[in-house]
This record gives sequence, structure tokens and C-alpha cells, in this order.
Amino acid sequence: MSNHLNESKNMKSNLKIFFMLSTILVVMGSCGDDFLDRTPKHGYVAGNYYATDEAVIKAIEPLYNYAWSGYNERAIVGMGSFRANDAWSPYLQGEFARFTITGLTPELMNAWSSIYMVVSMANQLIYDMDHYTKDGVSEAVKNQARGEAYLMRGTAYFYLLRGWGEVILLEDNVDATSNPVRPLNTEESVLKFIVRDFEKASELLPEKGANFHPSRYAAKALLAKALLAQSGWNKGGQRDEATLQRVVSLCDEVINCGQYALLDEYENLFRPQYNDNEETILAMRWADPLLGEYASSNNLISDLAWSDVTDVNCWGGSLHATVDMIDYYNEEPADSFRLRGTFFSPGRHYDYIWGEKGGYTYDRNWLQCKKGVVGSKADCDGHLAQQASPLNTYIMRLADVYLIKAEAILGNNASTSDARALEAFNATRLRAKLPPKTSFTFEDLIRERRIEFCLEYCNWYDMVTWYRWKPQYMLDFFNNKQYRAFMLNNGDVLMNEDKTLSYRCVFPGTNNWYFFDDQGHCYWSDCLRASENDNTVVQTKEQGYTYDLRALAEARGADYSPIILSEANIFMPYPESDVIQNPYFNKPAVEYQFSE
Repeated sequence: MSNHLNESKNMKSNLKIFFMLSTILVVMGSCGDDFLDRTPKHGYVAGNYYATDEAVIKAIEPLYNYAWSGYNERAIVGMGSFRANDAWSPYLQGEFARFTITGLTPELMNAWSSIYMVVSMANQLIYDMDHYTKDGVSEAVKNQARGEAYLMRGTAYFYLLRGWGEVILLEDNVDATSNPVRPLNTEESVLKFIVRDFEKASELLPEKGANFHPSRYAAKALLAKALLAQSGWNKGGQRDEATLQRVVSLCDEVINCGQYALLDEYENLFRPQYNDNEETILAMRWADPLLGEYASSNNLISDLAWSDVTDVNCWGGSLHATVDMIDYYNEEPADSFRLRGTFFSPGRHYDYIWGEKGGYTYDRNWLQCKKGVVGSKADCDGHLAQQASPLNTYIMRLADVYLIKAEAILGNNASTSDARALEAFNATRLRAKLPPKTSFTFEDLIRERRIEFCLEYCNWYDMVTWYRWKPQYMLDFFNNKQYRAFMLNNGDVLMNEDKTLSYRCVFPGTNNWYFFDDQGHCYWSDCLRASENDNTVVQTKEQGYTYDLRALAEARGADYSPIILSEANIFMPYPESDVIQNPYFNKPAVEYQFSE
């Protein structure tokens, strides 16, 4: 009975991996003449497909869309932004924000399979370059294909590491199919693997990319980010100085290579007309919505937009700013350009949304998600459909490299006024039309990153990196400086004359219980107002008013349970189906045996 069960489990694992491998040639066979213009072509197998440089280039391209679709479909928002507390919605992936996901959460399972699809496709491409290319394929293109495969495999494992911690390293699909039940590898091994992949990519990729394919400097940028993580990962709170210096050098190479520049206007980063802009270092590049290819399209639009802001069928609109983010914006009201590019806020006008009607003015008292909301079909030159946005998804842009450099120079110090660090740190502030800082701390850097990359599905991954460097600091940040799952509804945000934002919170776990005192006065962030429906100010902070969300929640509800983060839930659970099939998921991770 036991042997039969094990054979059944092994068969399931083999079938799963076989399915992933079998998609590769199917996708390659559907590639067309232009990047992401995919015209079906039948009859290809690996033995006869790789006959020309063009064919090899087309085989690379599913690594930028199709392979990521299961992750991008929904999980990317919950994993990268909700867990960071950039924004949240009780109706969409609320379990990610509340840290209550399980191995049966569908989005988690889809993300896991999707990211391993990237790994599998990359492995296959590397193998095929060595075994199946014909004489008509140049060595330069073979190296480009290998380089992009290493780049995307390293990227996939970087997501896996910061999402799950210990994961299974695979670099040979044939061996993986023959021996599918494998142990988890240690976090340190995974990081070493990631660094090695990015190093290989930087050696193999061309000096300059073409037709939207990356150059070696994209690999150097990702390598800098991975090395920054490695410099302090599980090292007792101290980052390795030599590694930090290498990070700075890599950042300088990328910044000075002449291939990238910060866009002048932050808001334009999130408009489809500026896809593949000069700030883009690496992105998921989705199929044209007009092609109707769901599995290769950016389908997030349906969860982000609503009928007021688009003319395609969408059911979103419930994603809103968290208390954390509003507090950040209130600290520096002049940071209005990044606010309006990230969230709709009361009274803001957008001339490029419903442009043919004179633009769109947001008339709600709320802060709803703006990033990813691209307007109507006409606003996208017709390239918009239900569940298909033309907008690329950033993996890395140049702003990240500037802040990586600033963080590496800050290093283990409490603060820095180093000129090189300030130049890097202030690059994003100056673009946002803000005055430069004369020094900054680690807390300042966290704040700058959270504002710059809010709702770009990446802030949580940086937080995990910091947690592995400074665990106690980050636990204090998570549990004592962040406010999770306090609901803000339409009508709960007011724009003040000084451009600060007042807000009031709904009691956690309810949809309609505001905080009131014994006289029925309503608690707002900056003052006490007359009642739920009367915003007359009763008491200001200058008159002694205080606003303590946690104290209010604890006083008003015996069932209030704050969201507590710890080592037990920083990393996500593994999909239950994999845990059932592979007994190694319940055993200690092992070091990976590197072949070279």
C-alpha cells in the first residue's frame, strides 16, 4: 500500500513537470514576427525549430509574459504590495494583507507554479542552445538566448526566495523529470544560485540590447540587488562591507552606461504610451490586448479599474491606500506628483483619462489605486480589452538602482551624509520635485522606497531582504509602526487646504463601525469631528486631541486581534499539493551541490 502510494505521488510529480516542459515548444511554436505578435506556426519540435537567429529570438519571448501569467493574474498584488501594506482590499486577496494565506490559497498555488514555469522554460532554453541549434544560428544569438535565460531564471528564484525562503533549485529539466522528488535548498544556496545566474547573464548578454531585449547592464542591475540582499542575509545584523562596495560599483556601471535615464515625469511611468521607456531596465512585456491572448496578457486591469475610469468591463475599485501610506504622504504634502501617480485623491484631474471628454476629475473622498489604471480604449489608442491592459509590469527600473546604491553606501551606519549616497538617494526626490536631503537614515530609505515603488508589487520583497538583515528592527517596524487592515471607505478621506489628507478608519473586521467617543463624536486622524455625517471640527490636536488607532481598536472591541508578524509567517506556506507529494517539504533544507 505504501509503495503504491509513493508511486502514485511520483507519477503526479512527473506529470506536473512534464506538463510544464510540454508548454515550452507549444509557446515557441506560436511566436510571430514582432515581439509578442504571435502567429501560430505548427510542426515545430526542438530538433528543427532553432534554424535561424530569428527563431531563437522568438523562443526567448515567452519568458517575459506567458511564463509569468499565473503569478501576474492576481497573486502579484497580494504578494508584493498587500503584504507590504501599500494598499489593501477586504474583497480582493485580503488574506495576503492579513497574513492568513494557506497552502490551499489559489493565488499562492498559481504563483508558485507560474514562477517555476519561468525556471523550467529558462532551463530548457539553455539546454536547447547546446543541443538543437542549427548552423544558421550565430554564436552571438545563442549567447544572448543563454544570457536572457539565466537572467530570467535568476529573477524567478529571487522572487521565490523572498516569497518562500527555502525552495528547490532546478537547472536541468531532464534530471528534474527523472528525479522529481527533491529536498529544499537552503536560503543561502538559493541566493548563491541567483548571484551565479546574474553573473553568467552579465557575461553573455550583449553590450546593448535590441528590440526590447535586455543588455548586460540589466543583469548587472539585478546582480547588484541580489548582492545587496546577500551582504546581510542571515549574517547577524551586519552587512559585508566588501560586498557592499561591489554593489556600489555595479550600480555605477548601470547608471553611467548611457542606456537608462529617469523619466522627467513620475506619472508617465504608468501610462502605456511610455512602455519601454528609458527608465525600464527589465519588465514583463505583455501581448497586445487586441490579439486576445489571455495567457500572455496583463489581466490586472479588471481588478484595479472600475466603470468610472474605463470603458471595458472591470470589477475593481476596492484597492485603496493604507493608513501607512497616507501618513507618509502627510509627512511631506509636496510629494503630490508621486501621490497622484499612485492613488486617485480628492479633486485630482487627469487629462489623459477620458481624454476625448476633456479628462477625468476624481470626485470621491477616498484614495483608490491609480497605478495600472490606464483609462479608456481611446486613451490607450485602442489597445485595451477586458482583462487585457497594454501596460508592462516593471521588474526593475533605474530608480531602484539609485536607491540600491544609496542603501549600499549607507551600509551598516545609522545615517550618512556621504555625497555619493546623497546624489543617489536624492535622484528620486528631485524627479518628484522635492528638495534634496542633506543626510538620510535607514528609516528614511524605507520611506523613500515605499513611496517610490508603492503598488508596483515589489515593496514586500525589499522588506523581506531587510528582515533577513535586521530581523528585530523589521519585526518592530511590522508590528509597531505599520497599521494593517484598518478599512477606509468612500467618504473617509478629506483633502485639506494645506494638501494634507484627513482620514477616519473603520473598525477592523467590520464594514461600518467607525471610532466614536461617548458623545458620538467621530475620531479622525487629525481632529475630533461632530458625528459620522457632520464633519464640523470639535477638537484639534493643538487643543489636546490624540489619535491612537491601536488603543481605539483595543478599547472598542474585545475581539480585536492585531496582525502580528513573526518568523512563522514572514515567508509564505508551500502549496499543499506539493507538500503532500514531496516528503522533503517537511524536512530540513540542504545545501545545493553546485557543479561549477
